Amino acid sequence: MTGLRGLKRQRIHEAISAAAISLFLERGFDEVSVAEIAAAAEVSKPTLFKYFATKEDLVLHRIADHQGEAARVVRRRAPGEEPLAALHRHFLDGLARRDPVTGLNDDAEVIGYHRMVFSTPGLAARLLHHMATDEEALAEALGESMDDLTARLLAGQVLAVQRVLARHNWLALAEGTSAEDAYPSAVGAAHRAFTLLRHGLTAA
Repeated sequence: MTGLRGLKRQRIHEAISAAAISLFLERGFDEVSVAEIAAAAEVSKPTLFKYFATKEDLVLHRIADHQGEAARVVRRRAPGEEPLAALHRHFLDGLARRDPVTGLNDDAEVIGYHRMVFSTPGLAARLLHHMATDEEALAEALGESMDDLTARLLAGQVLAVQRVLARHNWLALAEGTSAEDAYPSAVGAAHRAFTLLRHGLTAA
């Protein structure tokens, strides 16, 4: 019974978020009320708030599975693999599979989703909060193999690089370039960015 209840909750969770994002993409995040979302998802407002504490959470839960991802990559890297090499490899893998978090996914809804997040101050601010949490987690993971200051400096730089690369890729797609056509330059940009992380600006 617990499994069935859990599955039902997950379905309701996804239905609410899907209804919300559809309305947001159609009309804009600030133009849609929580009451309208609840009506579209066929739930009450109190039920909606049981699943999502804030309006912003209705959007950003889509990337919740990436929370703490960089730290997991570092901890699960192959024996002998350097943390930066593992993070570089992971980002390249994301580009290859067109993971939306890399910005290299030309599905119309994904492009619209990124546009909404980047252009809505409340969402952008919440995204920065997510990044700060990720940075802390990555610094902790890196701190298992280096001193604390170096770990924190590297964590901040890695997440900034990933953010800039994702936005760079999204901008190319938003201007009409296909993900397939943008892929080679996205890979090249990732190689350049991680080379700079490893060797500093002298590698530019």
